[in-house]
Parts: sequence; C-alpha cells; structure tokens
Amino acid sequence: MKTDFKNGDYDTVGFSEDGRKLAFIDQTLLPGEVKFVETDDLGEMRQAIYLLKVRGAPAIGVAAAISIFVIANKLMENGFHEEESFMKALQMSAQVIAEARPTAVNLKWAVDRMMERVDACLGLGVDGIVDELKREAKLIRDQDVEVCRKLGENGLEVLESGQGILTHCNAGRLAAVRYGTATAPIYLGNERGYDFKVYADETRPLLQGARLTSFELSNAGIDVTLICDDMAASVMKQGKVQTVITGCDRVALNGDAANKIGTLGLAVMAKHFNIPFYIAAPASSIDFNTLSGNSIIIEERDGDEIKNMWYKKPMAPDDVRTYNPAFDVTDADLITGIITEYGIIRPPYRQTMRGLRDLIKAEQHKPMEARGHEI
Repeated sequence: MKTDFKNGDYDTVGFSEDGRKLAFIDQTLLPGEVKFVETDDLGEMRQAIYLLKVRGAPAIGVAAAISIFVIANKLMENGFHEEESFMKALQMSAQVIAEARPTAVNLKWAVDRMMERVDACLGLGVDGIVDELKREAKLIRDQDVEVCRKLGENGLEVLESGQGILTHCNAGRLAAVRYGTATAPIYLGNERGYDFKVYADETRPLLQGARLTSFELSNAGIDVTLICDDMAASVMKQGKVQTVITGCDRVALNGDAANKIGTLGLAVMAKHFNIPFYIAAPASSIDFNTLSGNSIIIEERDGDEIKNMWYKKPMAPDDVRTYNPAFDVTDADLITGIITEYGIIRPPYRQTMRGLRDLIKAEQHKPMEARGHEI
C-alpha cells in the first residue's frame, strides 16, 4: 500500500507491507492527522468500517475483500487446516464484516465475491484457498483503481473547462483506493487543465465534505470552496454552479439512488435551477435486485453526532429526541444520468439498467479497455 500522503502517492486502503494485514487511512482523524493503520483483528476490521475509519462505497468494498483474506490467512496460521472447520469459521467471520453497515451495497458485494471464490476453490486445501483469496482481493483492489479512472473519463464528457461543480459528502480519492467516483472527472480534468471550480458542501453531521473533500482537493491543487449545506441553493441561484455530481452507496434498478443525507435536497434544488444532476457510481454500487429506493435500508446513527460530536459544549438539550439517518434516497426522475465505468446511464432507467446488467454479464471477462461505452 502506498503511503506517501505528502506527495500524493498514496492509497486509501490496501494490504500492509508484509501482505498479511488490512491497511488504511483512519479518516476519522482527518484533516488534523494523517494516520495509516494496520490490523488483522476481526473486531478492529469490522469497527474500521462501522466507525467510518474506512468509508466510501468503493473503499468499503476493497477493505471487506482484503479483510476476508486476512481472516482466512489468520485462521490457517492458527491451525485451521481442515477445509470443513476452516469454512465454518470463515463464514462466521465474513458475516460479521458483511453486517458492519447496511446501506452500501459494495460491502456485501465484496464479501459475497470473496466467499464465492472460496466455494470455487474447495478441494485445493486451506493453503490453496488462502492463496486464491489473496489473488482475488488484489484483483478487487486493482479493478477499483481502473474502474474509478474509467468512470472519470466518462464523467469528463458532461463537463466543460471552467465550469463550477458542486459535490456533496466525500466521493473522492479517500472514498476509493485512488481517484474516487464523483471526483474522478475532477482529478482527470485538473491534470488536463480544465480549470474547474469546485464547491464542496460541508455535509452534516459528519462533515465529510469539510474534513475530507475540501482537504484532499486543496491538497491536490484543485480550486475548491467549502460551503455550508444550506448555502447550496444560493450558490446555484448566483450561477456559480453548472453541474452537480455526487457519489452514491446504492442504486436501485429503477434509478433511485441512496447517498449521504442531504443529496435529495440538492437534486430538488438542481432541478429547480435547471442544473444537471449526476450520480457517479461504479457498477458494483448498482443493486439490480432492489427494484426501487423504497426497498433500500437506511442506516440510522447515534443522535450524539448531531448534538455533541463537533462541539465543546452540547448544542441541544440532553433529553431532546433526534433523528439521524445517514442517507437519503434521490428519486430517479431527479437524476440526469448515472456515470459508470461502462458509460453514462440515462432515462428510462429500468430499460437502461437492464441493458447494463446484460452488458456486465456478457463482458465480465473482458479487460476494462474492451468494455462498451455509452449504454
């Protein structure tokens, strides 16, 4: 895992130097401290995802994949040499990882993919299974980098040099291994002199836009302005924003998309001001088995994040009730397009989503550069 943060040569999540542990940047400490953590403890790996030390749908998927390998390798080192007992222990641990957070589909997708690899390798012996799991986890990591780069190339097609771009939460490099999703076209455009002006919502209540997006973009030399969430409408009305791009944790078959709380409001405002609103999502964030956003489970978090987390003194009465959903669902009719590594999906979403699903099945064994473009 690359760790040269000062020079921009770093990965958000990966393997430890010895290849036996999960390594990641603890994002709860940013921007005040850049700390790389290594662990092979099941509880710590689960907590890293639950406590948002590792966060962002793509990064969560990579962390989950590497965690499954790390768990498997540790089981082997601890004497689980019979496939049957090894499988039972690995399945129990995999369930712990899979249930760390409910909304982001990448978490379960990665765990399922790793466990399917286990099933395909039965008969190779425990050491053979562990070797294959390491290869699969590396492949998931490498594919994440390439997917985000391709997603950035496709996203550039809807942007013009000098545009103002508004984004929400953090769908940047810190939310993936590199590049990010919503910020991937911004990074690529910056390399090519597009001179974007980015407006980053601070994103209450966990402030990922302030702590992470503004931090990583400014670190990369990109023109970024931090605004409070309730300033977005004014910035749009003033003509400073020509495009809105956000990430997303789960897309339903009908095009509804779950993202960090506050995204729905942005989409409503963008429609009012006739500003294109795009979701950037790797295909692994699309849940073809979820028919609409009504079926997406929304994570609810501790109300302390609203009342106390960022303040020296409590900002609300101790006994006041709180409602703190981590995500909201943006209706498909508010979304101009969904930017993926395969191209840009546009309405009617049920039809184009099925086309994407068929394309993925047909091309899943092809290299990235050989895949289709516009859906």
